[in-house]
Amino acid sequence: MEIFVHRAGAEEVETGFETKDLPELLADSTNVVWVDFYVPTEAERIEADWVLENIFKFHYLTVEDARETRNQPKVEGFPDYLFFIVHGVKNETNSANFVTKELDGYLGKNFVVTYHHEEFRSIEKVKRHLSESSYSCQRGAAYLLHQILDELVDLYMPVVDDFDLSINELEDRIFRMKRASNKVLEDIMNLKRAVARLKRISSKQLEVLYKMAHGQFPLIDEKTQPFYRDVHDHLQRISDLAENYRDLVSGLLDVHFSVIANKTNEVMKVLAVFSAIMLPLSLIAGIYGMNMKLYGDIENPSYFWEVMAMMGIIAVGLLIYFWRKGWIGQEDLENIPKEKED
Repeated sequence: MEIFVHRAGAEEVETGFETKDLPELLADSTNVVWVDFYVPTEAERIEADWVLENIFKFHYLTVEDARETRNQPKVEGFPDYLFFIVHGVKNETNSANFVTKELDGYLGKNFVVTYHHEEFRSIEKVKRHLSESSYSCQRGAAYLLHQILDELVDLYMPVVDDFDLSINELEDRIFRMKRASNKVLEDIMNLKRAVARLKRISSKQLEVLYKMAHGQFPLIDEKTQPFYRDVHDHLQRISDLAENYRDLVSGLLDVHFSVIANKTNEVMKVLAVFSAIMLPLSLIAGIYGMNMKLYGDIENPSYFWEVMAMMGIIAVGLLIYFWRKGWIGQEDLENIPKEKED
């Protein structure tokens, strides 16, 4: 547990406080208090829960929600505070495996409480800012919370950019395929699931920020609401991109199956051409093998070469016929560049 306190008129944010100091610090309405609970172990969780229930006197259902790690983003208003749940991206998150971690928190008139089971880069960044400047605290607890949420949402953007790169890379891989590839199909499905999770989380989180940014909670005053609307706009852009990516990934599946079908058709076309060529040759060879004296003397060696020459002429003739029909050896006319007009 870390406690940060900014006193009215002070130039710096104070730290180093203990649990026993909280009642006095909270009693002074001119103080801005931020209590950050990082609870990776059971012992720290028990201590944090005791502080939330006995010092802050938060509703036990909100403490229960904070204790869990599988909650959807939400925000609830109470007479003296509001409770929120948001999700940040994990460090190992990428386009193939989009995973998030839960951040629970409370906002009061002069305090912010954050509660998390994993480390958050956004929270650490805000702490560094406070060590350099007390500006965020000088504007009140609601503005301090905005800073935390703003940093949390900004960390979505590198992941969103990674989705864009992955989609372009998969498109290139699909068109370079020589044959069907289960690995490409697996990568497409992983990307599709990751985009679906991004869309689901961002949509839920948009509702939270919309309520905070549009005056539904008196604790966030009119002067601070525009900053929340700015965070909402950033997340709205991420949500819109996620929707676009979902359509693009679905399109990748269609393109993948179309390419596979085209490759199969090419193979079948070649096999059909060879079968068409071999059919008359097999017929001639079959008749010749019946030892019937339909043409010449079968005991004459020149007769064999005459039959072979006939078969060669038929095969070459069929190849030329298929070539002129455009069935083999010619590119699609749409791929041939047109001559520039004068």
